[in-house]
Amino acid sequence: MNKLEEKVVSLFKDAAISMVIGYEEGDNMPRPFFCHKAEDAGRLIYNTQCYNNLATYLTRAEIVGNDKVAVIATLPTLRAIAQLASENQLHEDKLIILTVTDDDEVKEFSGFSDIVIYLAEFELKLSEKYKELDEKLEKMSREERWNFWVNEFSRCIKCYACRAACPLCYCTRCITDVNCPQWINPWPSPLANMEWQINRIMHMIGRCIGCGSCGKACPVGIPIDYLTRKMVEDLSDEFGYVPGRSMEEGNALSTFKPDDKENFIH
Repeated sequence: MNKLEEKVVSLFKDAAISMVIGYEEGDNMPRPFFCHKAEDAGRLIYNTQCYNNLATYLTRAEIVGNDKVAVIATLPTLRAIAQLASENQLHEDKLIILTVTDDDEVKEFSGFSDIVIYLAEFELKLSEKYKELDEKLEKMSREERWNFWVNEFSRCIKCYACRAACPLCYCTRCITDVNCPQWINPWPSPLANMEWQINRIMHMIGRCIGCGSCGKACPVGIPIDYLTRKMVEDLSDEFGYVPGRSMEEGNALSTFKPDDKENFIH
């Protein structure tokens, strides 16, 4: 029995939780696993292939209910939890948050503020897989970049997998589901695709924690996670703000500071 299994078994035996949200082996890679009893704790795993952001489930009442649950969190999941907590979407007394450190120790966080302290040790940077794309776009003019993204978004099939995978898309009714009036056409078309993608990106500014779940979920391979992750860097450079790093600062685009830069005004 490994340390993660031991910890989960002890939580169940103490009746501290009703469920653990973690990972188990899948056909090709680890997949989310909802563990409801100590006997199944041996199925839980934790490794570098655990990509799904489990914070996605924590805002869904039909999954977590009113009982106390535990979540085995990777760094992206911890960042999402911190951001959700800053948006008053999580109840600290309803969660036990665990992670596995590099030396295979199981760490239990005392609360949301403890997560923020822990995350300060880990810098969030643009993924290496987008380094070439980043250099390519930086050399383009504004018009060339616009045309690049128009072409990319034209491939969108409006499946909303990006929305389903994102831990910060927790609205009970998305604007794309509103039909009185119909703000965004739900079917794929050049204009509707652009409206949907721009609307989603605007909602992510100052909130995206760079987990890349949206990009991994996209069935046609649009690098939508590049856009939101790039904005994390731009916000950090311009405003010194990193989503999920602090619960007191507020969101970058909804908080005014007298010393904010104004070099975007022309």
